[in-house]
Amino acid sequence: PPRSTLFPYTTFFRSEIAYLRSTSVETVLGNHFFVLVQLAALQLSLTPPNLSGAQLVIDIIAAMLQAGGDRLGEHVELYRNALAEVQQLYVRAASTPPAS
Repeated sequence: PPRSTLFPYTTFFRSEIAYLRSTSVETVLGNHFFVLVQLAALQLSLTPPNLSGAQLVIDIIAAMLQAGGDRLGEHVELYRNALAEVQQLYVRAASTPPAS
């Protein structure tokens, strides 16, 4: 593609790189963590709920917490609570009979 078509993306990537350079790893991971929690909740709110999609996202969230542990920073308890809440949503969605 012509260079002029790539310019908006180049500007976007430069600003993303600047953000990543100026932000702590713990903060970036925390932001991604909550995006994943929202994604899992969204999958569970569909009609019918996308249980397999939600389970995949929940498993990834749990793996992040297990691998990162306390190294994820001062908000790790908040992350653990958010995981527990989305797991409870999953259990409720999985145990609710499908609407007929």
